[in-house]
Amino acid sequence: MASDARPVSNAEALDHVHAIVARSGTSFLWGMRILPAPRREAMYAIYAFCRVVDDIADEPDRTENKLARLDQWRAEIDRLYDGHPTEIISRALQGPISDYALPREEFLAIIDGMEMDARDAIEAPGPDDYTLYCRRVAGAVGRLSIHAFGDTSPAAEELAVVLGEALQTTNILRDLAEDAARGRLYLPSDVLDAHGIDARTAEAVLAHPALPGACADMAARAQDRFHRARTLLARCNRRRMRPAALMLAAYARVLARLEARGWTRLNEPVRLSRVEKLWVVLRHGLL
Repeated sequence: MASDARPVSNAEALDHVHAIVARSGTSFLWGMRILPAPRREAMYAIYAFCRVVDDIADEPDRTENKLARLDQWRAEIDRLYDGHPTEIISRALQGPISDYALPREEFLAIIDGMEMDARDAIEAPGPDDYTLYCRRVAGAVGRLSIHAFGDTSPAAEELAVVLGEALQTTNILRDLAEDAARGRLYLPSDVLDAHGIDARTAEAVLAHPALPGACADMAARAQDRFHRARTLLARCNRRRMRPAALMLAAYARVLARLEARGWTRLNEPVRLSRVEKLWVVLRHGLL
């Protein structure tokens, strides 16, 4: 992490975060395009921050170096909220923080989540650690997002956390093989125990004959969170929370596709086609 050598204009900062979002190829783009321009720019800046700190946790570097760089970002968040950011992404976040009261603690929670990944390869976390991890890496993003969307009602605040866990659990089920290649296994230990899986390494768990049952339980957990999220969404500002409705619909389709594929062909990718993404945008972006 290096500070900018010269002052950066707002236009340059926006161009920078746009480039990060574009390079990612994320389906996140589909949901954000339906927002008014200022709120969309806020979401792009939030995503760029998340992408940068996530890359720190994922890159092949020594643990102490990763932790040091995450600590630098904690200090940068302090500078940002004090009005003296030094990073180009932070410059892009200045306006949204002022306009939409983005909470500082949620940026710090995201960094804490990345630290959980950076310290050690996560393998079969305990149930409390699993919930905490989802809250930090997904719920915190949701809490920032609802401020950018424009609905910070109690229902929206709860929705951010509940939907965040649903999305993160879906991601975990989708990426089991990819995460295992990095030595990571996010399936919680209590679910593994319930299916008689004593192994705790990613390789051993993915080869265990009882894995499909454990995955089915996690899919049911995600479905429960999606159901709760739909209930909460009905109590939110419908127009402002359209991006949340879109993300819910898209990820629920991914989860349904995973369940239809089953849990014995983990290397078989599951994703939505461009046509399906467009349908979701039209269905939930225009209503």
